Amino acid sequence: MINAHLKEGKRMSKENFQVYPLIDKKKKGERLTDKEIKWFIQNYTDGKIPDYQMSAMLMAIFLKGMDVAETAALTDAMLESGEQLKFPGKNVIDKHSTGGIGDKASFILAPIASAAGVKVPMIAGRGLGHTGGTVDKIEAIKGFNTALDLKEFQKKLNQDGLVLIGQTPEIAPADRLIYALRDVTATVDSVPLITASIMSKKLAEGANGIVFDIKTGTGAFMRQTKDARALAKSLILTSKRFKKKAVALITDMNQPLGRAVGHSNEIIESIETLKGNGPKDLTDISLALAAHMIHQAGIEKTYEKALKKAKEMVSSGKALEEFRKLIKTQGGDEKVIDDYSRLPMAEVQTEIKAPKAGYIKMFDNAKIGLLLTELGGGRKFKTDKIDFGVGFDFKKRIGDQVKKGETIFTITHHAHQKDIVAKINTTFQKEVLTLSASKVKAQKLILEKLS
Repeated sequence: MINAHLKEGKRMSKENFQVYPLIDKKKKGERLTDKEIKWFIQNYTDGKIPDYQMSAMLMAIFLKGMDVAETAALTDAMLESGEQLKFPGKNVIDKHSTGGIGDKASFILAPIASAAGVKVPMIAGRGLGHTGGTVDKIEAIKGFNTALDLKEFQKKLNQDGLVLIGQTPEIAPADRLIYALRDVTATVDSVPLITASIMSKKLAEGANGIVFDIKTGTGAFMRQTKDARALAKSLILTSKRFKKKAVALITDMNQPLGRAVGHSNEIIESIETLKGNGPKDLTDISLALAAHMIHQAGIEKTYEKALKKAKEMVSSGKALEEFRKLIKTQGGDEKVIDDYSRLPMAEVQTEIKAPKAGYIKMFDNAKIGLLLTELGGGRKFKTDKIDFGVGFDFKKRIGDQVKKGETIFTITHHAHQKDIVAKINTTFQKEVLTLSASKVKAQKLILEKLS
């Protein structure tokens, strides 16, 4: 049994700053003090600073950056804006991915780790920028309730060892407000903003260890490996500062993870992977991340033994049953495990074909996410509703040889969306797909590990 308690967020010092001079200061690249940062975050959270001024500050931070001390102060301010959970013991481990196209690994690795004895408290987000969100995807399952309060969150973690919710009003409320604003103001890919956002939630939810999946490539917020490495180091240093165990994998996001892109599509692929039938890249990354969680929790003494344990949880069917239990206990229709027709699905499929023969050299992966948004599978504005039933199913990967007219991916869409599908086809051929006449080396999935 985990004995958890709530720790109230600290009230920040009451200073008398002015909004405009602080925005102007950061715009000029000057350093903000701890008190200035905490005052700004507190007053925005309390509704005293409007969205348009916070948007200006976010853009100033995006353009001018923050040093280590500023990033720490921002993390503290966002953490202290709400309540904090504390769990004794060392087997409460969470995972965080910086997101990407087709990234549904949480639905696979969390049940694997839970089946092995790890307590997994997942407070997940919605879609951000060109990427899909874990909360949006799981809500494709009818009835699944991601709106549990903190008491229910603790109770379920104690009882079942696995819980998945959206960000609550109590946990880092400053981040919840800023997260939604970043999504629509082009201020997503900033190391200090990402660090503060991730760590404020992970620290508040009470995890004793964190496994980070930092994406890099054309579909990642950190397109360059050096930037992904900088973020990984920032996250690990912040974890260390708060005395949390941490490991980070830098992984490839130059093409969709797995084959499926889109909410119902990705749930189906996750279930298939838990049944042992998933694509190799998705299976490999899910097992690796789950193994690091099992190792961090102290259940196995070496990563190699933890990886073996993770594979056993899949082959035995225990991980699949953990996912079934998660769906059922959070009000969802667990029958989707055996009957995919219970998920929303658009009625028409259109094949997108290679314009010429060659080898697939590159996808502009971020644009794949934006094309899904055009279809209704993402948000242009934070109030938009997601269409769970639309999506893509990729038949080809980087390095694959294709013939002219051969199908690269299939679009699942509604009958009235033919014009949008035609636009997607044109954009894909001209802006997303790059073919080479000569052979192309397949992408490496896990590029680096930092701990």
